[in-house]
Amino acid sequence: MSELYIRVAEDENEEPMEIPSEDDGTILLSSVAAQFPGACGLRYRNPESQCMRGVRLVEGVLHAPENDWGSLVYVVNYPKDNKRKMEEIDAASAVKVKRGFQKTSDLIVLGLPWKTTEQDLKDYFTTFGEVIMVQVKRDVKTGNSKGFGFVRFTEYETQTKVIAQRHMIDGRWCDCKLPNSKAFPDEPMRSRKIFVGRCTEDMTTDELRQYFMQYGEVTDVFIPKPFRAFAFVTFADDQVAQALCGEDLIIKGISVHISNAEPKHNNIHQLFPNFPGGSASLAAMFDRSQYQFPSSHV
Repeated sequence: MSELYIRVAEDENEEPMEIPSEDDGTILLSSVAAQFPGACGLRYRNPESQCMRGVRLVEGVLHAPENDWGSLVYVVNYPKDNKRKMEEIDAASAVKVKRGFQKTSDLIVLGLPWKTTEQDLKDYFTTFGEVIMVQVKRDVKTGNSKGFGFVRFTEYETQTKVIAQRHMIDGRWCDCKLPNSKAFPDEPMRSRKIFVGRCTEDMTTDELRQYFMQYGEVTDVFIPKPFRAFAFVTFADDQVAQALCGEDLIIKGISVHISNAEPKHNNIHQLFPNFPGGSASLAAMFDRSQYQFPSSHV
């Protein structure tokens, strides 16, 4: 099939941009994300029903509705509140600068490709401003990268600019954030475990492990049985776990929400009002799953 160009826009009322298709008529999600950073899919308005429909996404490949893209304008999907979060980060950064002189902190860089070296990291971030320090975290025994690292800048303005956007490093999108210990210095050490909400029944422990390994070393994955639409993932490093908290991520085309794996019992009923057995039953499950799980559960 000859190359086609599909019209894609960030909003229905905005001027569309033409995105090239592949030889088989599909579109790579990476092609969309290259023009619309953070994009996780496409949707379109059905001419007959006037309802919005999602475009099928399989392993990073978008498939045309009924094998024909037609002349429709496709709208970009983002993880929940993604655009608003970017605006809030910019606004929050401006407020912090007004408070007076701000010292820079070590930023955690999540999702690094295994091949990325410290020199690669320095070369990339130097384009934003002067870099004081870079570090790729590696396994002590094997010397292999753990999939994340740290960077520190001279200027606070550079730090806020870097935090406010995603970064394409060695062919992979990476996130740069303040570790929780820096953002909230008065809080106690956080858990290495995260709570993954809105899971679907076809998600397996292996699939979750493979997905989250892009952010850092995963030591444990647990999906409760019977299925309860959530899972727990434990990282080797607590900073990776806490940096992901509050995020909405796309796994197998589904938006899942990441939060701390240690919710307070008095908030559980609000999170799961219809849980069988009531909040006491759910609290007991969290108590059992709060720390170590036997490897047989993985």
